[in-house]
Amino acid sequence: MRLCFFLYFFIFFCLGAISRSFAQESADTAELPGVKNAKTDEVYFDAEKAKMHDDEKQAKELFKQFIAARPGVSDAYYELSKIYYNDKNIDEAEANIKKAIDLDKENKWYKEQYATILAERGDDLQAAKIIADLYKSEPEDRSYPIMAADYYERAHKYDDAIKYLDLAIAQAGPDEELMMRKVQIYLSMNDVEKAAAVIKELISQDPRNGRYYKELGDLYDNNKLPEKAAEVYKNAQQNIPDDPSIQLGLAEHYLKLKDTQSYVSYVKKAIINKSLDAENQLDILTAYAQSLPNDSVLQAQGLPIIRRIVAMHPADPDVLEVYGEFLDKNNNRDSAVIEFKRSLEIKPANFNVWARLLEAYQDKEHADSLIKYSEKAIRLFPNQVAVHYYNGIGHYYKKEYPAAAKAINRALDMIPENDKQRQADMLSFLGDIYHSNKQFDLADQAYDKVLKLDPENATVLNNYSYYLSERGVKLDEAEKMSKKALDLNPQEGTFLDTYGWILYKKGDYTRAKGYVQKAIELAGANADGTLYDHLGNIYYKLNDTNKALENWKIAKEKKADDPELDKKIREGKLYE
Repeated sequence: MRLCFFLYFFIFFCLGAISRSFAQESADTAELPGVKNAKTDEVYFDAEKAKMHDDEKQAKELFKQFIAARPGVSDAYYELSKIYYNDKNIDEAEANIKKAIDLDKENKWYKEQYATILAERGDDLQAAKIIADLYKSEPEDRSYPIMAADYYERAHKYDDAIKYLDLAIAQAGPDEELMMRKVQIYLSMNDVEKAAAVIKELISQDPRNGRYYKELGDLYDNNKLPEKAAEVYKNAQQNIPDDPSIQLGLAEHYLKLKDTQSYVSYVKKAIINKSLDAENQLDILTAYAQSLPNDSVLQAQGLPIIRRIVAMHPADPDVLEVYGEFLDKNNNRDSAVIEFKRSLEIKPANFNVWARLLEAYQDKEHADSLIKYSEKAIRLFPNQVAVHYYNGIGHYYKKEYPAAAKAINRALDMIPENDKQRQADMLSFLGDIYHSNKQFDLADQAYDKVLKLDPENATVLNNYSYYLSERGVKLDEAEKMSKKALDLNPQEGTFLDTYGWILYKKGDYTRAKGYVQKAIELAGANADGTLYDHLGNIYYKLNDTNKALENWKIAKEKKADDPELDKKIREGKLYE
């Protein structure tokens, strides 16, 4: 029943609009036969229906048909102008609105549309004049002086813009938004004192509103008048000493003066001000944290503040989330995890916190927790790539390779086709999983897909070539890929070792030694045990058993992952 009522209302509304517009038709057009008029009325109505259903292409064609039969109906040109405007065809939009105005010179809607079109063309001054004329004829319409002010401002006619804003304020009363627009216009005119006078007027109307003092202080500070800003804050502290806006304004004031000690003092007062809600406290804290030079300062200054906020809002999940982030950033991961979990107990549907929790668990020793919590997250967010990715990492650490591959394949299915980088990253990890599970054909297919998406992916070029050398297959292809990776990153020790190892596998021991030695030199004290194990093997092949044993022993000290290492040292022989 409601639908029927709406349709009847819409029909009568459209017919009423048509009849009013039809009164503008010329005498010759008005004498058309009634049947023909009825048919064209139907065309107009169908055009309105098409427009209502967002089929502007059909609406445009129907309005054109109507105009061809009844060229004296102004509303048809108006509707057609709006369609052309939406299509960004400004020339046709202007041509049609001019025809509408020619037929009905007093219609305010047509004039408003014309002003909009002129402004789109960049003729803001002419648009302003049209709206100003409309305001003369309809002074009770409060929107016109605001529109005129906007167009005059865009035309850089600032005095006229101020004039019409004053008219709008006279009608609406001391409106904060309009008065702040006056401030911006005066600043565009480089008249700081007139801009300040407007804010002072706001202060006089509401002397306990700290935001206005801060606006005035910022205005003076931003225009290199710090003494005046200091006077503003001095007066403000006498009137409202505990207002957070004043404290924050003073913090920014001292920051501009490079008085770091005073800045820190006032920003801390603002953050823990009891009159602020948790959201505002966190916003100010985040801005403050970003200004700190390093994590040690953040720990010394930021953590005590967030702890104060937690004490004020112990059950706010967003506060607990930020507390966890601060702890995590300061390498207190265990405590961070506790806060993330507390946050999720209160607000379990916050995906960002789940992501932070899983990220905190992504180390190998937390594999069980990573699997447990990623599975919980999957139940809540089955379409989020990250939760499947972390689940795959957990299973990979546990050497549960089929489960890891299943998780990563699910993640891959969710990545958009145009997101080549994430596809490449996920396929690279999938290749590692398949390689670890000795599914070499699938591993090679995954790496080939990565290099098709990203031929310059140095990490995959290196890893793929190393795995091939470990298997002793496609060594020429492996050498080409490794050389390309090394050309992309010539000082990367891992890449040097890979290239040296491929040369070793191909029997080129002298060149192999040079690359592996260079990898060790670049790594210094952080050189991995595998590098020394490789170098020991190379020396053995070069018939230098003493050097081989020396490097194997270092490899053992550095816990190289070679099951034959003890046997090689004990027997002084190479086992592969």
